[in-house]
Amino acid sequence: MKGALFDLDGVIADTAVYHFRAWRKLVKDHFDRELPDKLEEKTKGVSRADSLKVILDYLGIAVPQAQFDALAAEKNEAYRSLLSGLTSADILPGIPELIAQMKRHDVRLSLASASMNGPFILEKLGLSDTFDAIADPSKVAAGKPAPDIFLEAASEIGFDPGDCVGLEDSVAGITAINAAGAFSVGVGSPSELGHAKLLVPDTSALKYDAIETAFERR
Repeated sequence: MKGALFDLDGVIADTAVYHFRAWRKLVKDHFDRELPDKLEEKTKGVSRADSLKVILDYLGIAVPQAQFDALAAEKNEAYRSLLSGLTSADILPGIPELIAQMKRHDVRLSLASASMNGPFILEKLGLSDTFDAIADPSKVAAGKPAPDIFLEAASEIGFDPGDCVGLEDSVAGITAINAAGAFSVGVGSPSELGHAKLLVPDTSALKYDAIETAFERR
């Protein structure tokens, strides 16, 4: 195991809840509609534009491109505002220890998040200098579940995806890791992430030795 490709929301910090809170505010302000909890999973791990498409499709609303872009930008401002108080205390349980173990074993770390706010969030969490690379989602042709962001993340640290593990908490993310040829580590339930090569119930169960052993046995 030479590289680790990390998703951000739900793996490093629980920022996904802020995403959906911002989407709900946007929809209420502009369309006076409510979004159900079940829609959150469909917006998890995918890009801002793809999330907005999912939401507008659910609402049965079509908007011109200019309005679409304005809605996406407004959502991002609301999201960043919600993140203003984020600190290292918001890093999920087990992640600091896992990162430290990976660093001790010379595993290079690359962020593979669909979020354009990845650098901003890592800075708020105090992890900017910890990661060796951050894949830029604006440079890839297709978002998750396509493998592009994980291919880019592996390339950024100079490794073949087959030499890397990918850590994800979304259906689209695990699908993307598998398609990229990396070893998928899922955080969540078997009902949703049964296609992960290794699955743990939460981030506190992410242990370096267990990941390394599963990676070697694949």
